[in-house]
Amino acid sequence: MNEKVSAYFEGLRGKRIAVLGIGVSNRPLIRMLLARGLTVLACDKTPREKLDDEVLELEKLGATLHVGDGYLDGVQADIVFRTPGMHPDIPALKQLREAGAVVTSEMEAFFAVCPCRIIAVTGSDGKTTTTTLISEILKHAGYTVWLGGNIGTPLLPRAEEMDPGDIAVVELSSFQLMGMTQSADIAVVTNLAPNHLDVHKDMAEYIAAKENVYLHQGKTGKLVVNMDNEITNSFAEKAPGTVEKFSRLGKPQNGVWLENGIIYRNGREIMPAADIKIPGVHNIENYMAAACATEGLVSDADVDAVARSFGGVEHRIELVRELHGVKYYNDSIASSPSRTIAGLHSFRQKVILIAGGYDKHIPFDVLGPEICAHVKTLVLCGATAGRIRAAVENAPEYHEGEPQILEAKNLREAVELAKNAAAAGDIVTLSPACAAFDQFKNFAVRGKTFKEIVNSLT
Repeated sequence: MNEKVSAYFEGLRGKRIAVLGIGVSNRPLIRMLLARGLTVLACDKTPREKLDDEVLELEKLGATLHVGDGYLDGVQADIVFRTPGMHPDIPALKQLREAGAVVTSEMEAFFAVCPCRIIAVTGSDGKTTTTTLISEILKHAGYTVWLGGNIGTPLLPRAEEMDPGDIAVVELSSFQLMGMTQSADIAVVTNLAPNHLDVHKDMAEYIAAKENVYLHQGKTGKLVVNMDNEITNSFAEKAPGTVEKFSRLGKPQNGVWLENGIIYRNGREIMPAADIKIPGVHNIENYMAAACATEGLVSDADVDAVARSFGGVEHRIELVRELHGVKYYNDSIASSPSRTIAGLHSFRQKVILIAGGYDKHIPFDVLGPEICAHVKTLVLCGATAGRIRAAVENAPEYHEGEPQILEAKNLREAVELAKNAAAAGDIVTLSPACAAFDQFKNFAVRGKTFKEIVNSLT
């Protein structure tokens, strides 16, 4: 029994608890609270007639549902668990704080009660792959690993199962980090570029949220940063504990670097970069970040063994199929220009690119020249099609018809246009540079839909 967990939930007894958002991450939390005999008000914007059976089951277990329009109106609570995607400064939460409520989240509560070390990964790109790599390397070395946050399962309901010798590895978004007052034992920031500016009021707020992953560490904490990224490299000066850096372009004083095709860790050779099974220079960076994070916990042989066997994560430059000599790749995770650029750099030839989607109000200027250099045909769809076209056509490198630019009404039509433009030896990649919310629930649904369409081609 984890005494921290028991004490935490005992402290909630007699309190009015509200859980804002009844999505995937909060449902296990609600079950956990109800199982301990606590009173729970579960709030969600989904109207009652559209609630699924799992949510209705929570009501049968004792939760009071407050759903639909006005789901935040009149909420009275002592403790409020907000869903990760909810901005902590919305008026409803401000009012609750002013009334004396403590606003927290499932992840903040987990950090408070976790009995083992926590390694947390954040950044604009590469979070999921780096988090998964760290987990796989640690498991290869014999650790019991708990994977969670943005991937895996919510960890708070499983905290009682954890032992002090285990390691929790979590992927954290800027939304989860906003308002956090605790940091991980080992914090990794893969890189930072403009993202989610449809939610954050500006880039400064986005960066400030990311910094919570390390700012509350003590002297025993460790921060891992990308030395090649100006923003993340600047974090080293503020770190309360030790700092390790990784770099493809230089040689950090303490950390991991790439030199002549070999990855080194603090002066010793770990492995050839060619051992890394998944493609792309960005994945070399992801491996270097994972090597920094696991320094002192695993052997170099563990890192190399995972590099040779790890096949990547779904929706990340995932080969779907080869048809008539054309290879189709699913890179639906690429929801920002920097991620799409990294994907384009993974291929050794010009590609047919399908891009466009939900508008997060981030600039596409940097994407235009990269598309001119790495794309032979650009197929655009979604709300941002016009903005991406303008970025390409306004790039100094653009020449009329190079690349060819086509527009589609939806993803199926985009795939058909890409197929018609392709010849044997070509590569078609879905790497949208945008979120999926204009047409799909999320990037995963978009990626699965793309794969279904590609697999139906004849």
